Amino acid sequence: MDIKELYARGLRRRKKMFGEADVEKRMAASGEFGAPLQNIINAYVYGDVWERPGLPDDIRSLVMLGITAASNKPAEFRVHAKGALANGCTREQVQDVLLLVAMYCGVPAAIETNRIAAEIFGEAAEPVPGTAAKA
Repeated sequence: MDIKELYARGLRRRKKMFGEADVEKRMAASGEFGAPLQNIINAYVYGDVWERPGLPDDIRSLVMLGITAASNKPAEFRVHAKGALANGCTREQVQDVLLLVAMYCGVPAAIETNRIAAEIFGEAAEPVPGTAAKA
């Protein structure tokens, strides 16, 4: 498969997972400078790796949640948490992944992502006094 086909396949998958408007917004936000990275993301991340048959989409999403939580990437965690919902992941599955992150990577790594997950699942609590709510 050539790069143009990978790109088109990846862009379709990405829009299916995250919604067309969100993908277009993220791609536009990266501007001309970030266009080559967006091309790589569409072609290789989503057009190639996410299209491999070895893992079902829900498991791949749960892996991404673990990776982004453990590596303290809350913005990417938020994106992939929404994608996990689109891929059929349950609240309980996400909760269990974050408990594993807390046990193996430390509680601080799981705190922010637990808050984000609760918000996405419609269970957002009041912000902790002295902290700013994050969008």
